[in-house]
Amino acid sequence: MRKVSKWKRAAALGLAAVMTAGMAAGCSSKKEEPAETTTAKAAEATTAAETAKPEETTAGEAGAYTDYSAGFPENVTIKIPVYDRGFEGWDPANNYYTKWIQQEFGDKYNVTVQYVAISRQNEIADFMQMIAAGNAPDIVFHYDMPQAVNYNSEGAMQELDLEEIEFYAPDYYSKLGDTINTYGKLDGKNTFFFAERNAIYYNWVTLIRQDWLDKVGMERPENREELDAVATAWKEAGLGKLGAQLINKSYTYQYPFIGEARDAKELGLYLDLNVAPLTWEPSKAYIQAMNKEYNEGILDPEFYLNADDAAWKADFVAGNIGTYSFYISSNTDVISSLKVNDPSAEVSVLSPAAQAPSDSKAYYYKYPPFGMIMGINSKTTDEQRAAVWMLLDWMIQPENLFTLQNGFEGENYTMEDGIAVPVADYAGENKLSNNNNKDYWCLVAEVADYGEEAKNFKANTKTLAPAGYESLIQDSYEFNKAVEQYGLVTPIFTKMVESTSEYAADLTAMWQEAYVDMVTCKPEELDAKYEEYSKEYLDSGFQEILDEKQALLDSGDYIAE
Repeated sequence: MRKVSKWKRAAALGLAAVMTAGMAAGCSSKKEEPAETTTAKAAEATTAAETAKPEETTAGEAGAYTDYSAGFPENVTIKIPVYDRGFEGWDPANNYYTKWIQQEFGDKYNVTVQYVAISRQNEIADFMQMIAAGNAPDIVFHYDMPQAVNYNSEGAMQELDLEEIEFYAPDYYSKLGDTINTYGKLDGKNTFFFAERNAIYYNWVTLIRQDWLDKVGMERPENREELDAVATAWKEAGLGKLGAQLINKSYTYQYPFIGEARDAKELGLYLDLNVAPLTWEPSKAYIQAMNKEYNEGILDPEFYLNADDAAWKADFVAGNIGTYSFYISSNTDVISSLKVNDPSAEVSVLSPAAQAPSDSKAYYYKYPPFGMIMGINSKTTDEQRAAVWMLLDWMIQPENLFTLQNGFEGENYTMEDGIAVPVADYAGENKLSNNNNKDYWCLVAEVADYGEEAKNFKANTKTLAPAGYESLIQDSYEFNKAVEQYGLVTPIFTKMVESTSEYAADLTAMWQEAYVDMVTCKPEELDAKYEEYSKEYLDSGFQEILDEKQALLDSGDYIAE
């Protein structure tokens, strides 16, 4: 039975109201404008295809799947989710590239490709609302397996026929089939399909104000103590503070505080992107570090109002704070906007080790061997499902994927040594989004891939760094190479952790209130608050999650690296 905590009953308290208002402000309005379409010539189906539906025949049997390679006889509309990241002047559901996809794929096969904007900051709420209303997109996706499992537990996904995927998307399946077979089963059923991942980590950077470092005569910090010393010097010089953001999803905050080698099963028990491990020792160490920084006046005192990336970025651009973490791309405006406000501003990047105390290691979340995790909406029809597979197969074709990632030669980029080099400040109608259109091609690939690490790095130096700031990517690459050994891969459970689905939403609300209260309290109050909040957290469902996970770990119902 679901437990109801005093925190949930106290949801109207001032802090919770402030945080809720902040998150609501970060949620973009949704637009569901279908791209323009034209009807393709209907294909003549074979007699077997006309008389047999896939579900009425044995999977893999000749004639089991209708051939739509010449187009669907009647128009099919598919709804595809796309993240809305709040890029100024960019409509994620209706732009040059959504229309290009419609023209190049949709019109050819008599498919209307309708993009549905999903707020990146509030994606879980967006998806859950649509799932509950029965109007979710035909693809339901998430970057984190625990949340993808949660969507499935809401009845949002249908079981997959892998031979059907191979029939309609042979090139996509040839690349991802092994991954789907290995990681796509849940409770013995084929549930998930994936984007390809050739993992890189140097695209996630923490910018630091290099001009502020120069003013106080200090080098870039290499551990948490040195970072705090820098921030103290900034405070004394009247410059600014350390930046931070409200943590309400993708819980990786505790990795730099793990401190020592841990048993793999302990990691499997506590490392969970979907539920914050409040009661775990590394969580307490993180909260203690933040509490110290807050009380010493070196942390942004209103960090909890930064409910989305845009708010944190705005503080950095305004010169209120000296650190900002984000996924960098060549067309980001964060550096140019900063320099508009302060022409003397200069930036560099921090090593991931700067987040870890000197007695810990720079542990970090190591990606699983797949990118976006996807399921097919339980309400999606056979024809819509076939159209989705066909879209993936079209998108993974090298020429189509390259265009989505780079635009058009001579306009968006020029070719140099076989690498697409972005044209600086290109502003034509076919300008890419601020993260190089990734929110469209992430359905089939997590990063652009030239086939070898050296060439990928050379290309990424151009595509990730704004012109003139290539050194940021070079430094980030070297920093990440230095800590490469500290990546932690957690087990992937092959059975649903039902208690996670039941309690995750309430525990997220509890976590937000608890950790913000503990970070902002007086140092002498922290231990008592931590003990009280931990007990409440366990009693409100976290203990059931731990018990269920432990049982799955003991029974071997998980996949380890």
